[in-house]
Amino acid sequence: MQYRKFGKINWEVSALGFGTLRLPTLDDHLLTGESIIEDEAIRLIRYGIDQGINYVDTAYNYHQCKSELVVGKALMDGYRQKVKLATKSPVSRLTKPEDFDRILDEQLVKLKTDHIDFYLFHSIDARKWRNVILEFDLLNKIEAAKQAGKIGYIGFSFHGGFNEFKEIVDGYDNWDLCQIQYNYMDIEKQAGTKGLKYAAGKGLPVVIMEPLLGGMLANPPKGIRKYFEEYGGGRSPADWALQWLWNQPEVTLVLSGMNAMQQVEENLRSADAIKINAMSKEDLAFIDLIRKKYEEKRAIPCTGCNYCMPCPNGVEIPRSFKFYNDSLMHDDLVSARKTYAFWKRGQASACIACKACEEKCPQRIPISQWMPKVHALLG
Repeated sequence: MQYRKFGKINWEVSALGFGTLRLPTLDDHLLTGESIIEDEAIRLIRYGIDQGINYVDTAYNYHQCKSELVVGKALMDGYRQKVKLATKSPVSRLTKPEDFDRILDEQLVKLKTDHIDFYLFHSIDARKWRNVILEFDLLNKIEAAKQAGKIGYIGFSFHGGFNEFKEIVDGYDNWDLCQIQYNYMDIEKQAGTKGLKYAAGKGLPVVIMEPLLGGMLANPPKGIRKYFEEYGGGRSPADWALQWLWNQPEVTLVLSGMNAMQQVEENLRSADAIKINAMSKEDLAFIDLIRKKYEEKRAIPCTGCNYCMPCPNGVEIPRSFKFYNDSLMHDDLVSARKTYAFWKRGQASACIACKACEEKCPQRIPISQWMPKVHALLG
């Protein structure tokens, strides 16, 4: 494991962090996350820590509010002392200022700890920044929590455009870190490369989430995989995506949501081989080619994060989008239709366009507009 300086904090973080948005679950709940396989999740987290990972990231909302419970158990037996723990204040659930302290205290209990090392405002954009964090005076509340020893450092995770990102970075002088979605497909989306460089230029450690875009970049369709087989030099698609990130000096830490031992081991091997500014012009041109090929195939930019769930009308939103995207990427409409027909519960046709999901979607997908198209193709 290699380590990098964490901004102005006198501590070095492992290049690879363990994200817990996608812990292993029972097959029937693979997309909704209703049933985490606890023993396996704990085994994976502890194995990663044993191999040098020293940053574990979770959030109140992950796995329908159950991820923190499992992380708390995983960090028992001395593992809490080996890592820095990060979790997030669920800004979308805060309806009054008092909710901040109530939920923080609940998280401390669930995580079985007396303090959280890195506490982030979760998935904010300009609207949440202005209408919740500033309106409820949450900056003073989070500083009070820091003074009380409940948290160590203050940050935010972000889904929005660059101008919004800049407003938030500049809107508070005491940020200790920020977390952005970033991968070789998102260089001009959300905070993008401009946001990465802007935050790093201000001295902020930048934590990367969705490095593999919900697993899509690790499992390319046949038409794209052939390029890796021909020009990839024997390296896996996942390794290419991770090395592209670690190649950039502004990237402090890459989080990966690993749900199988094979993924943990592969990512650990990748983290052992990183070098800054080591990619050749030919390597970077290859990534540009892969990006172009993906853009030609991808229809709906869904990462399967499940923030949109549960749907009040029972629609399995990420699953429906996955079937739709898979049918286009793999040029296999027949298989997609068969699989879609098998999942009769929660088909896209049940959507009533209430748009409750769109408020929660970090990718800002017009879900209600896509649902009729999904069912028209697959139904």
